[in-house]
Amino acid sequence: MRIAIDAMGGDLGPRAVVWGAAEALRLHPQLDVTLFGPRERLEAEVSRLPRRWRGVTTRLALSHAETTISQATRVSQALRAGRGSSLALMLDALAAGRADAGVSAGNTGALMALSRRALGMVAGIPRPAITTAIPTREGGRCYMIDMGANIEATAERLVDFARMADIMVRHVDGLARPRIALLNVGVEATKGPASVREADARLRTLGLNYVGFVEGDGLFNGAADVVVCDGFVGNIVLKSSEGLARMLVDRFQTTFSAHWGSRLVSLLARPALLRVKRQLDPVRYNGASLLGLAGIVVKSHGHADAQGFAFAVSRAVQEVRMNLPARLSSELGETAIPSVAGDPGDSGFATRSRPDDFNSQRWMP
Repeated sequence: MRIAIDAMGGDLGPRAVVWGAAEALRLHPQLDVTLFGPRERLEAEVSRLPRRWRGVTTRLALSHAETTISQATRVSQALRAGRGSSLALMLDALAAGRADAGVSAGNTGALMALSRRALGMVAGIPRPAITTAIPTREGGRCYMIDMGANIEATAERLVDFARMADIMVRHVDGLARPRIALLNVGVEATKGPASVREADARLRTLGLNYVGFVEGDGLFNGAADVVVCDGFVGNIVLKSSEGLARMLVDRFQTTFSAHWGSRLVSLLARPALLRVKRQLDPVRYNGASLLGLAGIVVKSHGHADAQGFAFAVSRAVQEVRMNLPARLSSELGETAIPSVAGDPGDSGFATRSRPDDFNSQRWMP
């Protein structure tokens, strides 16, 4: 199994990516990794690997890329001028079959657009959706979809999100009947926008384990395994919950270091506090899947450290093992559509809407 990695996309620079890739290689002995980026910088980071990772370098290859796509790069610019970038070359390797999955911590909009152009879509899904896990009670997790790829979503698209996430959770996470819910402002059938109410009616007819609406305060109580919403709402929920988790950890640390009495209590409570910190740490849930592509692409958080990036690579490994795109294509009932001959704007597959449509799309940060 080979994973292609854009080494230049993260906010912390290539070191976090290189070290995270090395940790993933340690965790998965059957794995090979190719890093894409400026060769000299990557060689320098590989040479600085701590001793515990030196043994994995025989399974680590470097592929030179002249340019990178920054977080500030517009999607239209990435589509026009990004073909020689580390991100584009990573996706080219995936499209050509030289890799089984791709992982990047880079520009989300560019990643979505270039992935769609390079890989195409499965099963008539017009646009990818991003899904990631959030923590729930008693150490559980819930997948939210969409997390920012589609800031507006029709009822049809919300149903697509639910079906794709259901397939993913069944095959990758091993839940036989994942509970699917729609995020709404109330649980009553009359609440919410028309698109959400229409999606609710459709989902009740599909045979999924659909449990109805869930409100924002129910996201973390374990009532659902998948929560569906548009990307605008999902991205706000994700960023808000990450900020809340950091604030709670900071508040605990500040409170327990205020004076000698609280410091004594903190020593006694340290094991329990560390468990809570680990459970709330967004790093544990790093690795957002881009569902609907005719290939496996995982988005790492831009601020992920080496451990967090290794989690994202491990997520890609899980999806490769389960051959997730083929399962999506089979269960959704269609296959990717070959591109129109002679069309320079596509690479490998065509979708319902043209790749240049991304020029007019807004993307969540």
